[in-house]
Amino acid sequence: MTLALIILRSLRQHLLSTVITALSIALAGGLLMSVWVVKVQSQATFTQVNTGFDAVLGARGSKLQLVLNAIFHLEASPGNLAAADFEFIRRHPAVKLAIPIAVGDNLRGFRIVGTVPELFTAVEYAPGKKFALSSGSLFNPVAKEAVLGSFAAQRLGLHTGDTFHPFHGLIYDERNQHAETYLVTGVLAPSNTPADKVVWVPLHGLQTMAGHDPRAASDVSAVLIQLRSPAAGFMLDMMYNKQGNRLTFAFPIGAIMAELFNKIGWFDQVLTLIAYLVALVSAGGVLVAIYNSMAARRRDIAILRALGAHRRTIFGAIVLEAATIGLLGMLAGFAAYAGILTAVAAIIRAQTGVLLNAWTYNPVMLWAPLGMIGLCALGGLLPAWKAYRTDIAENLAPVS
Repeated sequence: MTLALIILRSLRQHLLSTVITALSIALAGGLLMSVWVVKVQSQATFTQVNTGFDAVLGARGSKLQLVLNAIFHLEASPGNLAAADFEFIRRHPAVKLAIPIAVGDNLRGFRIVGTVPELFTAVEYAPGKKFALSSGSLFNPVAKEAVLGSFAAQRLGLHTGDTFHPFHGLIYDERNQHAETYLVTGVLAPSNTPADKVVWVPLHGLQTMAGHDPRAASDVSAVLIQLRSPAAGFMLDMMYNKQGNRLTFAFPIGAIMAELFNKIGWFDQVLTLIAYLVALVSAGGVLVAIYNSMAARRRDIAILRALGAHRRTIFGAIVLEAATIGLLGMLAGFAAYAGILTAVAAIIRAQTGVLLNAWTYNPVMLWAPLGMIGLCALGGLLPAWKAYRTDIAENLAPVS
């Protein structure tokens, strides 16, 4: 009880410095936790998201570019495949399902992708989960109709029954508007996959849209493939990538995305190092704040000693005060963490359609607060030692 009273009184006496120091700890702890969770969740999510496909077949080029374009709708297409190439892979005995896609247009910055209805009716984007409609119906494969991903519909302000004009190219330019008018027949329910940020239209309609090269009217940008077995993937990889030189077979999708994270791993390390440095500086702030207040506390400490308080009691009170500041800071740190991760998750969702969950448990939510509190307690050792050595007679002498 004596320790608690000493700590509470000290915190109240130095309220301003306590609040400022606790806020710096909150920022440091929130930054450390958010950097760690974004790193872990994004890597796990992007290496697991394949929207139900095992591989992608596309024009000759980078496997990573092909996956980012066809699965995550981020990169430009490396080129087109002829209709004969699509028919060959579709009929291959090792292929369970082949879904063609075509890209090249946008709707106010949201990518328009041409495909076939089987993408929504025959594909499980996750085990036991198929794309579902929150309103309306699927498009007619031979009509100028569209189905919008949930995020795209929300941001574009479009609903079932609305109409729109596509824009040529992947970058929005109001001067490149197509003459065709498309009718929104349905909106997909949220799936937390890249499909949420896409405007889906019939494949034939995108291929034959005015302004597109009529010589490529039957070409596709890529083919999304489900295989009958993993061994089939290695066989097709050998056929297309090692023996052939016209097309690229991207398999397996998860391993290709893992390579991306391996390449940018240094960036995660830099962010984590910055977070650690901020944490150390904040812990140093606790040391400075308490140490600088020791001059004003000497007489109070001497009085406590004269009243019978042991040196170890005073020492413990200072260390616990530092730890308490750390505890208060980390309680606020969860609010900082929620704010930082919510903002980052919103950016990632807008760019990729993938949603990160801020409150999925991660061990960093335990060890980061305990580590920050421990650092703050260590920061209190020096001022606690100074308090431990306080001379009673010298500090109780009358002040002239």
